[in-house]
Amino acid sequence: MTRPEIGKYLAAEEQALVQSFETSGAPLNSVLNPRRKREIELMARAAMTDERAKISLRAPKRDLTPPKSRALQEGIPYQTLIHRYVSD
Repeated sequence: MTRPEIGKYLAAEEQALVQSFETSGAPLNSVLNPRRKREIELMARAAMTDERAKISLRAPKRDLTPPKSRALQEGIPYQTLIHRYVSD
């Protein structure tokens, strides 16, 4: 299983914090309990069967940092997180 690049979308201070945590040897605890994991699996299956339209959007990188960080915490793609906000 490929590990996500956690620091890829973080500011320098946030990257330093992640680096210090990763080198500390502290155990990583998943935020995905069995119920949340099942919810994400169902969203993924629905995304594969829905008719979708591909769009392109240009946005400043700094505007994408918060949703990308949040998506990593939730264990979902950031596009799914943005779609969730748009569709609510």
